[in-house]
Amino acid sequence: MAEYSNTTYSCRSCRNPLASGADLLSKSFLAKSGKAFLFSQAKNIVEGPKEQKLLITGIFKTADIHCSICDQVLGWKYLKAYDIKQKFKEGKFIIERAKIVKEYN
Repeated sequence: MAEYSNTTYSCRSCRNPLASGADLLSKSFLAKSGKAFLFSQAKNIVEGPKEQKLLITGIFKTADIHCSICDQVLGWKYLKAYDIKQKFKEGKFIIERAKIVKEYN
C-alpha cells in the first residue's frame, strides 16, 4: 500500500495523529460503526482493560483503544487469537473508519 505512505490517520474528534498510512494493512474489517481498518502500529492511544470478545472470526483477547487526548473509543487491539488461522492479528490494531480522518502530509 505504498500510495498511503504520505498519509496520517487522525482522531476525528481532536485531530490527534493515530497511525501512518504506511502501517495500514487492510481496509476490509468491520466494527460496531461499520467499516474498520487494520493497522500494524498505532500511536497516541491508551489501552483499556483486557477482555475476551466473540467477534465474527472467532474468540480473541482484546483491549479497547482510546484517543490519548479526547478519550474517544477508536477500536481495539488484538492481544491474543485462539484460532491458529487468526494469529496474524495479534498485536495489531482495529480503528473504526467513522472515528478517524485521513490527512495528507
